[in-house]
Amino acid sequence: MSESIRFVDLIQSRIDGFFDARASILVSIADELAPVAGFSRDFLSGGKRFRALFCFWGWQAVRTSDESFDDDPDAGAVTAGGPLDAVISVASALELFHAAALVHDDLIDNSDTRRGAPAAHKRFESLHEEEGWGGSGASFGTGAATLLGDLLLILSDELFDEGLSQLVSAAARRAARAEFNRMRLDVTAGQYLDIFEEIGWAGRPDADQLARAERVIVYKSAKYSIESPLLIGASLAGATVGQLQSLRDFGLPLGIAYQLRDDLLGVFGDAEVTGKPSGDDLREGKRTVLIALTRQAIPSGARAALDELLGDPELTPEQIRTMQLTIRESGAVETVEKMIADNVQRAIAALEAAPLGTAAKAQLRDLAITVTRRSA
Repeated sequence: MSESIRFVDLIQSRIDGFFDARASILVSIADELAPVAGFSRDFLSGGKRFRALFCFWGWQAVRTSDESFDDDPDAGAVTAGGPLDAVISVASALELFHAAALVHDDLIDNSDTRRGAPAAHKRFESLHEEEGWGGSGASFGTGAATLLGDLLLILSDELFDEGLSQLVSAAARRAARAEFNRMRLDVTAGQYLDIFEEIGWAGRPDADQLARAERVIVYKSAKYSIESPLLIGASLAGATVGQLQSLRDFGLPLGIAYQLRDDLLGVFGDAEVTGKPSGDDLREGKRTVLIALTRQAIPSGARAALDELLGDPELTPEQIRTMQLTIRESGAVETVEKMIADNVQRAIAALEAAPLGTAAKAQLRDLAITVTRRSA
């Protein structure tokens, strides 16, 4: 069993233990809060835990030793303690923040599903219907899910502070907190830019659309998904300026490649694998790099037809297939695949030259392949 797999188990255990205590507080306030606790548990279970893993390997990469964190590699279990406890808590906090972001993202995008199951607002809406409550089920679902996302944000900050309190170094605490704060600002800015592009693109020159789409990728996803978790983990270990820069040079291009893969899956992904309807990004009107490249490559008439359909929540399967064909025939898919490969290559090259632990660098190389070749 690899270190990464066992670390993911520690993350789930930490989240479960932390949330058990908070759920009991919720239920002690009122029985009506039981669904909030129950839905929170669902959103905090499973997932790929990429952000937690990048945090962990960022920490491992700058430690003075390449030793594993296992007390006994043959025991089949990991004994946590000391600095590892801090990393587990901080990495778990990143997963709570991610869960909050997903709840809010589904609200913003009017997305009804998440990981093959109803999104949070649809769960609350169904609860409203099942209980026969008065008023609008949709309004209740939106309001309740907004508060659920807010709760997860609050808890992520609390758990992050718990992790920092276990560190001896005040400088490491300050550095990790500064990275966490900047990550939250960046992803909020990126999310706003994302929704702005869906409605504001027509008032901007077509020639600028690709650069704007790339800007959204950097701030909404690349920094938040990979670069920031790496830097937070490295900061916990007291990383030098040079080590932090090396991780930025690795993390940012890899984060861009990660999101470019996500953009392809949002248009062409298998719903049974991704847990989201096929062509969901087309219904949501996402102005991604894939769409920008398509628009650059097709004639004005086809561009107008694509613009008219993009963002229509009632797109039929046939219209989705037509749009997918347009995108494929434009050559945009091949261009995005090349962009992914180029960014991965850039990231790996930065990693090879980085002043980091050898074993951790090997794990980061493996993670780079995993996150950019995924099918979900």
